[in-house]
Amino acid sequence: MVSMKRMAAVAAVSMIGLSACSGTDSGSPAVPGEAKGGDLLAKAPVAAAADILPGSTMEKIKQRGELIVGGSLDAPLLSQQNPTTGEVEGFDADMGKALAKYIIGEPKVKIVNSASETREALLSNGTVDVVFQTYTITPERAEQVAFAGPYYSSGLTLAVRKGTSGIAKPEDLNGKTVIAGANTPAIPAIKKLAPQAKIVTFGSDPECMQALKQERGDAYVQDETLLIANAQKDPSIQVVGQPFTTDPYGIGLKHGDDQFKKFVNDWLKKTQAAGLWQQTWKNSIGTVVQGEAPAPPQIGSVPGS
Repeated sequence: MVSMKRMAAVAAVSMIGLSACSGTDSGSPAVPGEAKGGDLLAKAPVAAAADILPGSTMEKIKQRGELIVGGSLDAPLLSQQNPTTGEVEGFDADMGKALAKYIIGEPKVKIVNSASETREALLSNGTVDVVFQTYTITPERAEQVAFAGPYYSSGLTLAVRKGTSGIAKPEDLNGKTVIAGANTPAIPAIKKLAPQAKIVTFGSDPECMQALKQERGDAYVQDETLLIANAQKDPSIQVVGQPFTTDPYGIGLKHGDDQFKKFVNDWLKKTQAAGLWQQTWKNSIGTVVQGEAPAPPQIGSVPGS
């Protein structure tokens, strides 16, 4: 888990040059996600022909020749477009490529840059096939979309401007102005643990980071992995305290497509058994968090999955 390796991560990130920041812009065009790490994807499994059932979502994707993923282009370590190569890199991005290979035989992905407020609509109207985007599984969301997984688990923590005093845990946010991403689990978490906090929301992580730096809020609540990457890039920001939630990330699918959900869960099990999940973690999140890859979460282990 990231939380157990915070100090090692902070020491390690100063040695690693990550670029950009994290967030989404639903108005951006679709971007092809080219394969990175040929050796890793070369080992990725491919579904048997009998698993691509006639009339299924899997068959539709295979006939199209690409997997359409709702995701990010600016989420460090998870799904970020390399400004030099144009490739989309990171844990979520590579998992999407591996799923594409499982269905199509090649890691052909088109990423539709989506926002936290639009993911449900993109799935329900068929704009995207899947969502890989730190998409926390909740029973409320599961009423609108289906979730395969969980495929990763992280947690919320706090970021402040360096030198800020008096904020070390979520309860310290009472009476403070707190920044959070719109339509994210940070909002109910803040309301529960710091009911006297004033919450201001923004549509993307870059906007939230900018707001924090501009002193439009006293603290920013976000996924620890993203905040560690942000703090590495910008030394004026520091991560404080320990994660105070456990957030299981799921692969968003169209609601009611049980056939596709089973197919994706079966694929997840195969990637874990083959060590592909673990190597994908090492190539992305593991570049700033030292140590061995954590054990992947048990599929179907949380409400809504």
